[in-house]
Parts: sequence; C-alpha cells; structure tokens
Amino acid sequence: MPHATGTLTRRAGRLLRTSLFVQVLIALALGVLVGRLWPQAGSSLQPLGDGFVRLIKAMIAPLVFCVVVAGITKAGDLKAFGRIGVKALIWFEVATSLALVIGLLAANVFAPGAGMHVDPASLDKGAVEAKTGGGQLPSTAQFILESLPNSAVGAFAENSLLQVLVLACLVGAALLHLGQQKVPQLLPLIEQAQDVVFTIVGYIMKLAPLAVFGATAHLVGEYGLGAMSTYGKLIAVCYGVALVFLVLLGCALKVVTGLSLWKFVRYTREELLLALGTGSSETVMPRMMQKLRAAGCRDDAVGLVLPTGYSFNLDGASIYLSIGTLFIAQAIGVDLSLGQQITVVLVLMLTSKGMAGVPGSAFLALSATASALGVIPATAVALLLGVDRIMDSMRVATNLLGNCVAVFAVSRWEGALDRVTAKKVMNGERPATPAHEAEPAPEQPLEAASEPGTVPATSGEK
Repeated sequence: MPHATGTLTRRAGRLLRTSLFVQVLIALALGVLVGRLWPQAGSSLQPLGDGFVRLIKAMIAPLVFCVVVAGITKAGDLKAFGRIGVKALIWFEVATSLALVIGLLAANVFAPGAGMHVDPASLDKGAVEAKTGGGQLPSTAQFILESLPNSAVGAFAENSLLQVLVLACLVGAALLHLGQQKVPQLLPLIEQAQDVVFTIVGYIMKLAPLAVFGATAHLVGEYGLGAMSTYGKLIAVCYGVALVFLVLLGCALKVVTGLSLWKFVRYTREELLLALGTGSSETVMPRMMQKLRAAGCRDDAVGLVLPTGYSFNLDGASIYLSIGTLFIAQAIGVDLSLGQQITVVLVLMLTSKGMAGVPGSAFLALSATASALGVIPATAVALLLGVDRIMDSMRVATNLLGNCVAVFAVSRWEGALDRVTAKKVMNGERPATPAHEAEPAPEQPLEAASEPGTVPATSGEK
C-alpha cells in the first residue's frame, strides 16, 4: 500500500511539472481562493497577468509576419493566398451575422432586463467615458486606412496585426516574384527567425500559471461575486447563447471538414484554459498557430485567417453586444420594434469590425448603437459596467474557437487542409509537437531540418 501511495505521488508530481493544463487549473483555483479571502491583496496582483500579456504581444507581430511570408512563398501562388483572404472574409461575415441574430432572438425570448425599471438619470454619466478613455471607434474609411502601414517599423512597434499582414503579403509577393535564385538566403532566414520566435514564446509560456493566478485573483478581489446575483439572468443568457452558437459551429465544422469541435477543444485545452484565465485570446495566438499547423492546416491559411479573425470575426463580442443592447432597452423600459432591432444588427455589423485593440470598445459599440436608435440614452450603457469583466470568459472562448473553426473551414474550402493528419492529431494518434521543439539530427541538411514533424506547406487535402 505505501508503495502504491508513493507511485501515485510521483505521478502527480510529474503531472504537475509537465502539464501546463494542470498548472493553469491549479493557478486558477488559487486565484479564486486568494481573491475571495483577501480581496485587497487579490486586486493588487493584476500586474502578473498584464506583464504576461505584454510579453506575448511583443512576439505576435514578428511571428505573424514570418508565418505569412513563409506560407506565401512555400505555397508558391499569390492568387491562392488572395482566394483564402476573400473566403475568410465571407466566412467571418456570415458567422458574426449569425451570432448577432441568435443573440437578439435569445434576448427577445428570455428578456434578461425586463422588470428592472432603471431610471437612466440615476446612472453615472461619466462612468462610460472613464471606461473608454474618451475614445471612439474608427469609421469604415478610417478603419481601412489604418490597416495600411505608413511605416514598416511603426506597424511592428504599434503591434497592428492588419498592418503587419499587409507588409507580410507585400514581402511574400516580392519573394515569389524574385524567386529563390535572386534571394536564396532570405526565406531560410525568415524560417529561422520564426523558429526563434516560437522558442521565445515557449519560454514565456512557462509564466502562464503565474499570470492566470494574478489575473483571476484580481478579478475576484476587485469585482467579487455580487454581480452574479444582480446580473444573473443576463449572464446566464449570454453564456447559454454562446454555448448554442458553439454547438452550431461544431455542426458546421463537421459538415465542412468532417472534424470534431469537441476533439479540437480537448486538443487545445491548455490554450483555452489559459485564454480564459487571463481574459485575453491574444495570449494564446502563437500556440494556436502552432497547433493548427500541426493539425494539417497549411501555413498560408493559418497565417492569414487566424490573425485576421482577431479583427473581423468577434463572434463572442457580437453575441454580447446584441444581447446587451436589448438588455439595456428592457431595463429602462424601451420596447424596440422589429425595424429598430434590424438597425441594431446593421450597426453592430459595422462597429464590431473596428473593436479590436480599442480600449472599452464594447461600450463604444453600444453607445454608437444607442445613438443610431435614438431611443436609448447613451448614459444607459453604464448599466453593463458591473458585468462586463465577467463576460470576458464567454467572449474570449467564443471568439477563439470561432477563429479556429474558420481556419479549418477556409483551409478545407481552399484545399489547404490535410484531414488525415488533422484526425490523427486530434485523436492523439500523432503527437502535436511544435516545429521548433523538434531537434533535427546533426547530419540533416538545413532545408530538411527547418520544420521537422510538420505538414509540408504545399500538401493538399488528403
């Protein structure tokens, strides 16, 4: 019996040392405990999470640049890359529109704000402005213009993913035009830089449990659990709609690719738990890119669809905004007509595209929607201040899974998905070893060792 206990202890210790999922799960539980028992101490731990997010964000722009350039040059076809972009935008528009409509339907059926009888005059007029820092969402023209870099260095310095994507497409196109004979050393250099960035990300990920602990302790210590009772119905409706939407996404993924969303969730459970713990999907973008590539998606599809989705495919945010708009109207006693609700969908379809990277963007989008309707006072948006942070988990998980499903779907649509590899990896039949972690044998040439264990970039669907 003592021998069995010792063996179990050793296994538990080894699991704790090697499993990021277990480490993050324990950190999450400890964060809730500290925030609940010592709220003031918990509130002061936010820098742990913020520091981790800053480190990861520093790696995203160079990583996206390297993956996209390498993907274009390996695919050898700039037209195919353009087709992937167009198909991705079509998928994004359909998905976000569906999320908005489902959210509105649920808000009409369950009416989470009914019976609150809130007087807008009693709300703090400056609360929303303080949350948004007096900012505003860009117009459509401004959004498109700001997607174009006016400085190659500035795009990386400002961590503007869309600008980095534009630069990467230009560099990739130039490499294709010049060919390997004129610039033989440039592509291997970019691939090596990509391996370096992935290795740095691996170092940073060792701090993930500490970041989750700090972010969770701050959330519970700062906001407590009181909002759960005050906004219980709204929270339940938002999370319930998100679950229904993910089920629909899973069905779409099964029909389009034959893959299981549940198996993908198990395959990426570490990344999903980390995103939930830190309240940011950007923290796991590098790891998700690795896992999508290992699961049979071609480099150019992963490099274009996933980063673009962070700006154009905010499914979770769309659900929250549509439900939140009707919640505010119901809470102050305004009955929106069918025409006004259609206006809500149209306005949010536009405003949701410019939300990424804008502080307090959800409240700016809600304020813009209220102004377009003309029957909801802008101050009423402050009703959601107490529950906004609790919605982060729903938004992050739905946004992240929605973008990953988009990568698989667009890859299948373009013939850039190796379904045999995808099924083997998700079933655990093949280890999903990131390229930079595999050590090539000394006698291998550089070209053969650049990406061991990964799916060739030019492999089509099998």
